[in-house]
Amino acid sequence: MSVTDEAITRIREMIASGRLRPGDRLPREADLAAMLGLSRNSLREAVRALSLIHVLDVRQGDGTYVTGLEPERLLEAVGFMVELRHGGSLLEVLEVRRMLEPAATATAALRATPEQLAGLEELQRRAEAATTVEELVECDLDFHRGIVAAAGNSVLSGLLAQIGSPTVRARVWRGLTDEGALARTLAEHRAILDALRARRADLAQAHALVHIAGVEEWLRSSIDPADPADPADQAGG
Repeated sequence: MSVTDEAITRIREMIASGRLRPGDRLPREADLAAMLGLSRNSLREAVRALSLIHVLDVRQGDGTYVTGLEPERLLEAVGFMVELRHGGSLLEVLEVRRMLEPAATATAALRATPEQLAGLEELQRRAEAATTVEELVECDLDFHRGIVAAAGNSVLSGLLAQIGSPTVRARVWRGLTDEGALARTLAEHRAILDALRARRADLAQAHALVHIAGVEEWLRSSIDPADPADPADQAGG
């Protein structure tokens, strides 16, 4: 373990143990370095690294604070990893989404408030009125985020947000090239929403699984085995 890695570990342990809580200000650099038995340079590098992943917030002229440690911010590194994956690797991302999102949809059927259901209905109306593929995909993203938010699990919501957003280009390209994809998307969304309104967790989960699996199978069939790049890139889009 490098000295910087050790410094990161020590600060992480302070947060995990509760010695430092969300919103707390860290001791002065010199004091913290002496407390941890580290050099100020290694501590400075650790603070810089932890600020990049939103664990710490360095405020010029004020000090360094522990962030709110919100899952959606901490999971942004996952989104960065997903952004770097294409083609066949992107299939793995969709597989994870297929494993998690139907379960979240089932939970949402039990927990969604009337206001959240009304919001999903409004998104469905916007999607049905969309005049471009890009508009429909934007509504699609908001619809799925709304469902996961209704499940009431901030960690799951943050994780699925990072997994879902980088697939936008593939979704747009599917809408442009797969005849009937847009109509199927609207029909599948309506089926999911109806199941949510009926508080049918089993039916909501099944409809979500079919919906996500359809995107996954389209991507699988669109990838050229000899060139496993993003299908949108393969097609010049």
